[in-house]
Amino acid sequence: MSFCSRVATAGALFGAYSRHWAAVLVLLIFINLSAEAAHSADAAAQPISSNAKRSAPVIVVGFVGGFVHHDDLRHSEVQLARMLQASHPERLRVAMFQNWHRKAAHQTILQWLDTGKDGHPTDEEKRGAHIILFGHSWGGAAVISLARELQQEKIPVLLTIQVDSIAKPGNDDRVVPANVAYAVNFYQTRGLLHGRPRITAADPAQTRILGDFFQDYNTPPAECSQYPWLTRHLFSGHIAIECDPQVWSQIEDLIDNYSSAEPRASDLRSGELPSERTSGLRRQSVQIPSADGRELRPTIN
Repeated sequence: MSFCSRVATAGALFGAYSRHWAAVLVLLIFINLSAEAAHSADAAAQPISSNAKRSAPVIVVGFVGGFVHHDDLRHSEVQLARMLQASHPERLRVAMFQNWHRKAAHQTILQWLDTGKDGHPTDEEKRGAHIILFGHSWGGAAVISLARELQQEKIPVLLTIQVDSIAKPGNDDRVVPANVAYAVNFYQTRGLLHGRPRITAADPAQTRILGDFFQDYNTPPAECSQYPWLTRHLFSGHIAIECDPQVWSQIEDLIDNYSSAEPRASDLRSGELPSERTSGLRRQSVQIPSADGRELRPTIN
């Protein structure tokens, strides 16, 4: 086979790959160029934890995307975690993790649920769990994976928040498991990487999808200027939604509203999983306020 024929054959094979795989390859190239990947795994596994008392009713766990370090304050997810722990030290337990340290996040949740300090949470402690999970990019996909793992242990999740969620090959970030009471999704469609445009409930009788909220960026927010030039240009929309202060203000409001609804949230835990019959929150009309006071409208598919 001639050289030109080999090139043509290689080009045809490469063209057979889906757009998703092309985006993944570009992301891997970016990862190799990222200085953030130099952090050690042991250090990355340590969560940002609050000084909340052991009786704190709500556990908030966040995941950063890509190979971002869990305490890199350039990223909105980390800023939000710090803000939450500073604003609500008596009410919240807050931890941030890299998206590939889901096991460490899982163990942290189990430790915090184990108020009796006997090595593992009891069935009663599991039923009484108030857990909120949020994440960006691969971190958004990690949120759903962790929720599924908690479902296997019959641990309910109050709220999941996905921001431009991107699943790794072989994972599914679209279907929200039935142990989740509420779920919300933010996404954009500009640039090489696009977030999950729609999430669905594995069991609509158990899980209420608050909405899939589309964000569009003709011009990236000014806050994106702190990101590396290559990142901003290759993944313009994906980075724009991560550093958009309005999006994260809405997420802060969601976490604050749902974590402060203590008596009603407790009603969700009367059974092993949330149900329409026991949920006080579920019957309320849910609106997600934007930072400028306008109500956000979910996309209609």
